[in-house]
Amino acid sequence: MGTVTLGVSLAVPEPYGSFLQRKREGFGDPAASGIPTHITLLPPTEADAAGLPGIEQHLAEVAAACRPFPLRLEGTDTFRPLSPVVFVTVAEGVSGCTALQARVRAASGPCARELQFPYHPHVTVAHGIAEDAMDRAQAELADFSATWTVGGFALYEKGPDEVWRLQREYPFGSAGSTGGPAVAVPRQAGEADLSRPPAPSC
Repeated sequence: MGTVTLGVSLAVPEPYGSFLQRKREGFGDPAASGIPTHITLLPPTEADAAGLPGIEQHLAEVAAACRPFPLRLEGTDTFRPLSPVVFVTVAEGVSGCTALQARVRAASGPCARELQFPYHPHVTVAHGIAEDAMDRAQAELADFSATWTVGGFALYEKGPDEVWRLQREYPFGSAGSTGGPAVAVPRQAGEADLSRPPAPSC
């Protein structure tokens, strides 16, 4: 059956997802059109296609043991010069993302793998493009903010055309029975949203 390239991530809901994807395209990132806006839980990973049922079962079990948590994006930062990436910062929900990705990559599970860098949840908005374009991305999105409740995650597969496509969504155990995407809750201007304590996802 061969191998497949998989990724697990938190989708950035609408209208934020499309907005950031269009901005990434506008900065000249050639990969932008094939990458839905997301926060990575499992980076691109090659897997035996025959092992997909086991991977899907593992992800379903992880999701069932988790609960929704608040997530807020605010402002930009960069991994330069270590890595040519500009990203939107996760200002709230870091602990939830970190706990979740650790469960997905558990050493005892089928998605076990080491990371090239320590886990740092973020939303990439420019990668590997000219420095002036990277600077523009970091400046133009410096005032960006978005808040929503994370209610699950999703499995994606990269096709031969380099486009990442949704394969299956995994709603959290207490996220309800619909399995729908997280609902975007726009934050009011000037609202810091720091009153809620950190909420680990699982």
